Amino acid sequence: MSRSDPNKLISKADKLTRLSFTRWSTDWKSATVLYEQAANAFRVAKDYEKAKTAYEKASKGQEMLSSPWDAAKHMESAATQAKELSNWKEVGDFYRRASELYIECGRSQPASDALEKGARALADTMPDEAVQLYSDACTILEDDERDQMAFDLYRAAASIYIKLEKYTDAVSFLMRLGLAAEKCNATNSQCKAYLSAIIIYLYAHDFKQAEKCYNDCYQIDAFVKSDQNRCASKLLAAYTDGDIEEIKHVTHSSAIANLENVIIKLARKLPTGDVSALKADTIEDGEEPLDENDLT
Repeated sequence: MSRSDPNKLISKADKLTRLSFTRWSTDWKSATVLYEQAANAFRVAKDYEKAKTAYEKASKGQEMLSSPWDAAKHMESAATQAKELSNWKEVGDFYRRASELYIECGRSQPASDALEKGARALADTMPDEAVQLYSDACTILEDDERDQMAFDLYRAAASIYIKLEKYTDAVSFLMRLGLAAEKCNATNSQCKAYLSAIIIYLYAHDFKQAEKCYNDCYQIDAFVKSDQNRCASKLLAAYTDGDIEEIKHVTHSSAIANLENVIIKLARKLPTGDVSALKADTIEDGEEPLDENDLT
């Protein structure tokens, strides 16, 4: 049977799933085996469109047989074929469906992994959908108290938003990362996320938001005691002083060198605006510049 024409296998399987005057019951078990054989044959022949359809039918068959795990696997295979066809909407839809099927099995990790695969596939062509997939993947792990497994997903989503120049959205994911890291006692990841958020605001030339973000993070003991805090404090003080050379010096510190590459690249481009105006505003407002040695 494995050497049979896959088109004939599909036709035979379809007949087994339909009722007729001569067939009063369906045979999904036999049909699903035929769909799987046809799907593999089409895949080997690189007939991606027919392979995609066959995997969809095989997935449906496994659902009818109450086997959501195998149904999810076939749906992921359908997504792979859709990717070969550059049918990006279907790629996202198939990975979402695969994730739902894994959830039916009570398996949060593969459910999240399926969404991550979809997000990576769509990152360049449908970035907004990719970010949503990353977000949903994170939520699945959060709900299952597996926050630490989501760290890379938060970072990936933030990176997409940075490329889209949606800096506030990028910061929101880094703050989610910080919260998740705090739950896991992953202090280093937590503090790196906060420093990254501050750098993003500075790159967007939004000193007020950077300062507010710093003040919010300063309420967290782990950040107060960290190298990332000392780095952020020095950076903000240099901005307040309008000291371009000091800004550039701080951006080459080890605290920043240990961040994600996308954040390092932003930091090395600082300052992005006229920092002398910040110094003038500070003097006009009668504010004292930040003292990087004063952590009170």
